[in-house]
Amino acid sequence: MNFAGSHILSIDQFQREDILKIFATADIMAPYALRKSQTRVLEGAILGNMFFESSTRTRISFGAAFNLLGGEVRETSGFSSSAIVKGESLQDTARVLSGYSDIICMRHPTEGSVADFASASRVPVINGGDGHNEHPTQALLDLYTIQSELRAQGRSLDTLRIAMIGDLKFGRTVHSLVRLLCLFTPARIVLVSPAELSMPAELVEALRSAGHDVFETDNLNQGISEVDIVYSTRIQEERFPSAEEADLYRGNFRLNQAVYTANCEPNTVIMHPLPRDSRAEANELDSDLDDNPNLAIFRQTDNGVLVRMALFALIFDVAHLVERYASDLPWRSTRRGL
Repeated sequence: MNFAGSHILSIDQFQREDILKIFATADIMAPYALRKSQTRVLEGAILGNMFFESSTRTRISFGAAFNLLGGEVRETSGFSSSAIVKGESLQDTARVLSGYSDIICMRHPTEGSVADFASASRVPVINGGDGHNEHPTQALLDLYTIQSELRAQGRSLDTLRIAMIGDLKFGRTVHSLVRLLCLFTPARIVLVSPAELSMPAELVEALRSAGHDVFETDNLNQGISEVDIVYSTRIQEERFPSAEEADLYRGNFRLNQAVYTANCEPNTVIMHPLPRDSRAEANELDSDLDDNPNLAIFRQTDNGVLVRMALFALIFDVAHLVERYASDLPWRSTRRGL
C-alpha cells in the first residue's frame, strides 16, 4: 500500500510486505524511543488524540510516539468533553477537528465509527479501537513483539505456535491479530475459551483458509502446552449486557507460575494487551509471573511506541528523513530494563 496520507483503519488494508515495511521502520525508531538521541522530523505537526472510550496505553503511547518525532499533541477524552454530547455528528466533528490537526487517532465504542469519522476527515485517521471490531495498531505491535521475542531465541515467525486465551468473542485485539496472521506463513493456532466466548466463526474460517492449523478448546492446560506464545486476554466486561454476565467467565483461565511450569515449554513467551485484570476474582496473569523472564507484557507496551512512531513516519512520508533531523540530547534519562 501507499502509506503516505493514508488512513489506518483495518488490518485488511495491509499486505505482508506492508507489515514488514512497518516493522523495519519500527526498528530504526529504537534510539529515539530509548532517548539515546532525538529527532524533530515532525516538528510543527499536530496529532489530534480523540478517545471516546477509556484508554491508558494506546492514548499515551500514540501521544508519546508523536512527541518523540517532534510533533505536538492535542487530546479529547470522553464524550462529555466533546460537542458530540450536544448532538454533533461524527462527520461534523471530523470536518471541524481535521482543520485543527494534521493527523487524528480515534477510539470509539461503536463498531465502524472510526471509519465513519474518517470518511469526513480532511487528514489521515488511525483506528485506536472501535468497539469489539478491530484494534489494528495493537495487532501490529503484538506481531512485532512476537517476532522480536522469537528472534531473541534464534527462531522466526515461520514456525510460530500460539495460544490465544480468554474472551475471544469480544476481544478486538485478537480479532485484529488473527487477520494479521492470515498474511503470514501457516502456523499452529490454539484458541482457548469457553464456547460462549469463542472466536467468531468467520475469523476461524479465515485462519483455516489461509492454511493455519487451528485447534479450539476450553482446556487451559492442554491449550498452553507445546506453543511458543501464550497470548492472554481479559474478559471484556464493558461489552457484556451486565457485569453479572461477565462474572460468569471471570477468572476461568488464570495463569500463574505453577500452571506455567506444569504445562508450558521452558521458553514460552507470555503476552497480554493489557490492562490485565488483577482483581482477586479474575487475576488473569498472577503477579508471581512478574519475575519470569518470559513475561513480555511490558516489552510489548514499549514496542507500541516503536510501531506507532513507524506508522506516523510512513503516513507523513518522512521515514527516510528521521536521521537527517536527529541530534544529540542535552540531557540523559536513566531507563531501567524490564
